[in-house]
Amino acid sequence: MDRALVNILGYGVDTFSFDDALNYAGSNPGQIVTINPEMIAAAAKDEAFSKVISDAELVVPDGIGVEIGLKILGHNVKRIPGIELGKALIVKFSNEGKSIALVGAKSEVISKTVENLKNEVPNIKIVYSHDGYFNDDIAIINEITEATPNLVLVALGSPKQEFFIQKLKSQLPNATMIGLGGSFDVWAGVVNRAPEIWQNLGLEWLYRTIKEPQRFKRIFPTLPLFVLKVCKERLFN
Repeated sequence: MDRALVNILGYGVDTFSFDDALNYAGSNPGQIVTINPEMIAAAAKDEAFSKVISDAELVVPDGIGVEIGLKILGHNVKRIPGIELGKALIVKFSNEGKSIALVGAKSEVISKTVENLKNEVPNIKIVYSHDGYFNDDIAIINEITEATPNLVLVALGSPKQEFFIQKLKSQLPNATMIGLGGSFDVWAGVVNRAPEIWQNLGLEWLYRTIKEPQRFKRIFPTLPLFVLKVCKERLFN
């Protein structure tokens, strides 16, 4: 299965369906970036982060803003929520007898995440886990490398998790790695996802902003500016 990418504001985004992205990620090791408008805005100001995104082995449209932006540009590509792709990868790798590592979140959150995943996913093999509160990336990378997991899930927040994965993948070239932001908090039961109707309408971001008003400054004006830039790209390219 070959990648087919479309461009949005200078970044290639894969056009896979959810199932195709899952199968591709399962058989093609490397870094998965779950891209959203905030990441694109941050990358525009940070050349190193921009390169991380461009060098990723798979880039899926996590945010509804990216799906809308792609539609404006004439591409009908459905969003692939990172939290759902991450869980599907855990199930897939576990069913195949492959091992998993998790890094990120608070100590009590990662512990509960591991506990819940062991209860939910038959045959899961977690060979390494660590919270996200560490200062020495190299020490953690060496520990993960020694554990030789097939799948690594990193929840350090963006762009920290993407930079961490970039360092790690040179040590574990045969592993699949994905950055998952706050997913561990959901899997641990500390934070609830938006009700399904909000998810289906693509309004999960709005639900989270209502529940966590501190997110407002992060989303606005980033999201409307992103849409305006995409409209400009459509008009002048």
